[in-house]
Amino acid sequence: MPDSNPLNLEIQSLRKQLLRKQQELSALLEITQSINLDMTEEALYKIFQFTVTGQLQIRRIVLYMREERTWRCVISSFGHQLADFRKLALPDEIIDSCEEGPCPMRGLPLGAEWQKLETIIPVKNKDEVVGYLLIGSVQEDYANEEASKFLETLSNILVGAIENRRLNRQRISAAAMRKEIEIAQEVQNLLFPSKLPNDAQVAVHASYVPHTAIGGDYYDVVSIDKDRFLFCVADVSGKGVPASLLMSNFQAGLRTLLRQNVDLATIVHELNHLLFRNSGGEKFITVFFGIYNRATRHLQYVNAGHNDPILVPDSGPIQYLKEGTVMLGIMEKLPMLTVGETQMPPHSLLLSYTDGLTEVFDEAGAEYGEEGLIRLMTRNRYLPLSALHKEMLREIEDFSATKNQFADDITILSCRFK
Repeated sequence: MPDSNPLNLEIQSLRKQLLRKQQELSALLEITQSINLDMTEEALYKIFQFTVTGQLQIRRIVLYMREERTWRCVISSFGHQLADFRKLALPDEIIDSCEEGPCPMRGLPLGAEWQKLETIIPVKNKDEVVGYLLIGSVQEDYANEEASKFLETLSNILVGAIENRRLNRQRISAAAMRKEIEIAQEVQNLLFPSKLPNDAQVAVHASYVPHTAIGGDYYDVVSIDKDRFLFCVADVSGKGVPASLLMSNFQAGLRTLLRQNVDLATIVHELNHLLFRNSGGEKFITVFFGIYNRATRHLQYVNAGHNDPILVPDSGPIQYLKEGTVMLGIMEKLPMLTVGETQMPPHSLLLSYTDGLTEVFDEAGAEYGEEGLIRLMTRNRYLPLSALHKEMLREIEDFSATKNQFADDITILSCRFK
């Protein structure tokens, strides 16, 4: 027969309360020790599951956590032949009905797989619901209200630790990215020439306006001997660190080939092979190469899929330097290659650029384009090169609907042949 003595009943109740507190304390210690061991998120979820089911004897628990804009089930403790909630989406009925505190599942219009759960506990981080803990088959002596309050506290501790881990990973990742960008910027700055030719035969000037912290444009001017120098303007597919690394390989290959005193056709073929080998055809470079001889006023060039440089003579029609090949790096062997040749008339101006200079749009969607660039060059062909570049950048900024927020990198390399 059950003991009906009031004193004995009170002692039994106190013993049960003490046992529950001991169980809760053990659960809390297990969770906090696991957090202090700096375990992974998945390991913390596992320990939380085993602690709740083992120490608190709550047989069924399901935990959904919000990740980005979706809800993911991270704990599903059901056994064989029962629903795997990892494969089920969190119903809107649960999200809409329970935000402030523990709520009963009873009465919600949900499928049969949800009927074995009894209570919904919203889990918060900084007053925002970031998870839902669903429990069922709570031991008879462990009242739902008490279980809910403690589980809410335990869940908040768990979620707070996991959020701190995520924030810490984000901080580490952001710091690593900043360092990576700094290194890439330094590499890119080292790629550009520190000195440009400016003598009695020729003047060269360059301007570079990156769209992002690390742009995808490149230019170079390299002396070959006392009479000849090579100049080039290139646009690398992609942006950021990968583009910077590809440019670095490109420049290293170009400088090596120039030291070997090979001809322009060989330079182009070898650089194409280098780029294809490094990127497997997934990245490419459009580039214009020119080799100018001061003594003969002769220009050899190759246009590899790049914007046609514009030659404005002192008199006569404008010329476009089109001869060359396809962009470099998309195929192992170039299908064709033509080395263009032309003479540079006295007082002529040659402009090489990347498409960020012309692909600028006004509020009506009209493009500045090559036509706008030619009109500007015709009006200002005798300006000093630095002033000419400033005028170009000022005009496209005035033309652009986004003003100085250009959609792409801008590189300008101009040569005046005296």
